[in-house]
Amino acid sequence: MNIQDKIINTVPVFEVSETLKDVIKFFEETTFSHVGVTENGTYLGLLSENDLACFEPKRKIDDFRLEMESFFVTKETAWLDVLEMFSRNEANVLPVLDADRLIIGYYDLEDAVDMFIDTPFFREPGAILVVSIGIKDYSFSEIAQIVEGNNARLLGAFITASENDIIEITLKVGTQSLNEVAQTFRRYNYTIVYGNSDDQFLEDLKQRSDYLEKYLNV
Repeated sequence: MNIQDKIINTVPVFEVSETLKDVIKFFEETTFSHVGVTENGTYLGLLSENDLACFEPKRKIDDFRLEMESFFVTKETAWLDVLEMFSRNEANVLPVLDADRLIIGYYDLEDAVDMFIDTPFFREPGAILVVSIGIKDYSFSEIAQIVEGNNARLLGAFITASENDIIEITLKVGTQSLNEVAQTFRRYNYTIVYGNSDDQFLEDLKQRSDYLEKYLNV
């Protein structure tokens, strides 16, 4: 999975000495959350669309130097770290810098998400199972043992929520022995987030799997 192939050069870069006129036009005509600013060609920071109401066409970008955000990634940044940077900064575009802090392009959030959807976690047939447990009590090796110990395939697992010392883990598992997998999780003091009864639990999983399959086939 080579996210570097997704670097785009269609998003502009502005010099700090320019006026805000073209920046305003950029935000008004696109849905991007940020745009990069350089100083003598070197990356300085990002202007945010959230500040658009404060921008005036004749003012200099330099007037907003202190309000600029400074996040970025490099060409060597791994795909998962790119996704984390998007999430952490509530952005839908990320500048990509080289070793000299020059902007070589941007990542678009939509492209990064498309790569995620194209992983086996989504592509392989199976069911989504969500469990929760105390943050000090979970173990990914135990989770894998529970799934595979019931002759089911574990296609992927990641933490999707963490609150009040309880974590929520989303799993993609093969549908074989699914009920046995759920019962074993309960015996190990995991809470099954979806479904109050076995029948309802399996129906919920089936509906989610059917929806996912329909989405991927659009």
